[in-house]
Amino acid sequence: MEFQDIVYSVEDATATIRINRPEVYNAFRYQTVVELIEAFYEAGYDKSVGSIVLTGTGDKAFCTGGDQKNHDGQYQGGIRGTVGMPMEELHSALRDTPKPVIAKVRGYSIGGGNVLATLCDLTIAAESAIFGQVGPKMGSVDPGYGTALLARSVGEKKAREIWYLCRRYTAQEACDMGLVNKVVPDDQLDAEVRQWCDEINEKSPTAIALAKKSFNADTEMIRGIGGLAFQALKLYYDTDESKEGVTALNEKRKPDFRRHYK
Repeated sequence: MEFQDIVYSVEDATATIRINRPEVYNAFRYQTVVELIEAFYEAGYDKSVGSIVLTGTGDKAFCTGGDQKNHDGQYQGGIRGTVGMPMEELHSALRDTPKPVIAKVRGYSIGGGNVLATLCDLTIAAESAIFGQVGPKMGSVDPGYGTALLARSVGEKKAREIWYLCRRYTAQEACDMGLVNKVVPDDQLDAEVRQWCDEINEKSPTAIALAKKSFNADTEMIRGIGGLAFQALKLYYDTDESKEGVTALNEKRKPDFRRHYK
């Protein structure tokens, strides 16, 4: 597959998957999601690869979720995916690849980007990184891994705070709550991630794959719950209440969700 929205490379037994849309803070569209799925499976079953790094182009953002230019009540652009993008497939691909995936985060890790960072096996952040959710501010939510797995990572109370209040958190705050494994100065991020990958690549790939599958087994029910919930989410995206978020953004005003709440 020829990639347009991402850059895929392999060096020293580590595959790097880089979202290459810096002009929109590495927000993803349908094409991006399809390419990410393909890249995760390509890296996951390449026997020369021992670890995978997910990152974004530039210093401003790791990923800021769905591109709102491609959102009109629901995400548009292709035939796959309950909500117009194959998000369930992407989340499954990230989990199912038998290699550890490290999120290398510079800048914003917001919305659907924050969900991707949560799903990665490990997250290493630059001091400039900012984490948070925007779903309820925009008439959206991740009703699967983005909520349930987040609670496993940071605890129920903190996960509810993140989703209900939609605040932003520094890299150190994210590390303190368990969302990030380590924070380093921006100019040391590449070297730190390289070191972690080198250590992983020295280990038995079969043992690592078994460990990842074992970790995943404990939270596998989230996949089924998320599948049901995404069906409900599609119905929600068709409502005026959900559309109010994007409408307000385009009109540069504060959304008024309650006027559509019935």
